[in-house]
Amino acid sequence: MTIIANPIYDVVFKYMMEDERVARIMLSALLQKEVTQVEMRRHEYTGLRQSNISLFRIDFSAKVRNQDGSENLILIELQKTWLATETLRFRQYLGTQYLSKENIPEKAENPGGYAIPMISIYILGHKLGDLKEPVVYVRRRYLDYDSNVITQGVPDRFIESLTHDTIIVQIPYLQGRTRNRLERLLNMFDQAYTIKGNEHFLQIDEDKMEDNDERLVVYRLVKAAAAPDIRRAMDVEDEILSEIESRDTTIMQKDQIIQQKNQTIQEKDQAIQEKDQTIQKKEQAIQEKEQTIQEKDQTIQQKDQMLQQKDKIIHSMVSLLASTGHSIADIAAQFSLTEEEVKQLMEKAD
Repeated sequence: MTIIANPIYDVVFKYMMEDERVARIMLSALLQKEVTQVEMRRHEYTGLRQSNISLFRIDFSAKVRNQDGSENLILIELQKTWLATETLRFRQYLGTQYLSKENIPEKAENPGGYAIPMISIYILGHKLGDLKEPVVYVRRRYLDYDSNVITQGVPDRFIESLTHDTIIVQIPYLQGRTRNRLERLLNMFDQAYTIKGNEHFLQIDEDKMEDNDERLVVYRLVKAAAAPDIRRAMDVEDEILSEIESRDTTIMQKDQIIQQKNQTIQEKDQAIQEKDQTIQKKEQAIQEKEQTIQEKDQTIQQKDQMLQQKDKIIHSMVSLLASTGHSIADIAAQFSLTEEEVKQLMEKAD
């Protein structure tokens, strides 16, 4: 068994890919084409100050040999992350590549102003959705309206300037697979081989490597494992990751407190709304009762007015009958009154 530095660490991965021969071996296996020349253009850490994000990016320019023996220059944007991150981050860096004038050769050698074709490679320390293959290739095709593959005039420099293929590596699904050259090389990323108690190093079986190129990658990582500055840099990455995780934990706890407070506020708001609705219902009931009372008062007033009018008519009739000589008894009989009530009416009339 051979002890190697863990290439999931950015500093180890950078050290590995800085070796031109190793970079050609790794990129050739990933692209499934021979890379005859490769140059590292830039590398950078991205988002170490952002919660939930640690992303390392390397740009390469490479010459690849095609099946017909021809060679062409391509750009390779390789991004590696050990934590789940937003796809927006990846899109932003792709946008930067498309916008960069460095990726468009000078007019003298490129009269059409076409950009150098690009391939993006993502090495992920986390799983995607339902895709369980360790390596996923997303390749374009030229199709006509009926989905027939177009071969004449392919590839086209205009189209190649504006679109690109993608390769995605899911480290958690490597799981000791060595079915082909690429999987044997990626086997050095398999975190199942980490040494217990020290994730800086992996213990791999070098005998699984089938040729000197594959062993060369192993030796590069063995050399990284022995370099003091690499070890110190891995410690720094651990500290950064620990700070990010600690900060994430604090943020999650604060978010939970905020959610609980928001829930309490919502419950109080709901209780207030329910009370308001109850008050509104009571006020509405009171208004309805007041309206009923007003209607009853109005009815009583109307009845009083009718009684008053009736009394006036009776007064007038009693006075008229009395003046024509009718006796009190006769008048009482006609109006169904007592003689006493007739006398009182006659007194009021007087």
